[in-house]
Amino acid sequence: MIRILLADDEAMIRAGVGAILGVDPSFQIVAEAGDGRQAVDLAISHRPDVALLDIRMPKLDGLAAAAEIRRVAPGTAIIMLTTFGEDDYIAKALDVGASGFLLKSGDPRELIAGIHAVAGGAAYLSPRVAQRVISQLSGGQMARGAAARDRIDALTDREKEVLALVGEGLSNAEIAKRLFIVEGTVKAYVSTILTRLEVRNRVQAAIVAYEAGLVGQDR
Repeated sequence: MIRILLADDEAMIRAGVGAILGVDPSFQIVAEAGDGRQAVDLAISHRPDVALLDIRMPKLDGLAAAAEIRRVAPGTAIIMLTTFGEDDYIAKALDVGASGFLLKSGDPRELIAGIHAVAGGAAYLSPRVAQRVISQLSGGQMARGAAARDRIDALTDREKEVLALVGEGLSNAEIAKRLFIVEGTVKAYVSTILTRLEVRNRVQAAIVAYEAGLVGQDR
């Protein structure tokens, strides 16, 4: 079972999301929160696999709650769920360590796919969000590309290979299958990569991979 914490200040939204998640028998909503502070408290007590957090909540907004949950319950993957698609929200969500970013107006199938992805150790951005991120990256690609290539110089060839697959959105299990190694070895590689690149999560690592030319363009 994938244990889920759902946090949104609107009860109707929580009910709607709960109904969508109810179609997948592998999901279990273990707690619901109506504000960010309650979400943090419930994350500590329930230790869910995934926390779905609305961006705008009272007492503690979703971004602040995400940062706090990453600190007190590092085993919980974060998906930001919002009606807003502004670039600053996307950047801030990635910066606080979110592994996924979904729009409430998106296809319900994206929500289900996103939860499975982040629970499996991968990252997930809804297609609309991914387009915005790629658009931002394309703006100053040459300067960022040079900096990113300098950053990945610290990695071994194998670590670069793993980073490229992280950039493609593969989970640890999928990377292990692709490279014919065990999943535990992949986890070790990913941990080392995050440390050497000085990034918080797989989404940020994937952005470095994209900027360095490991994925998303001919090499």
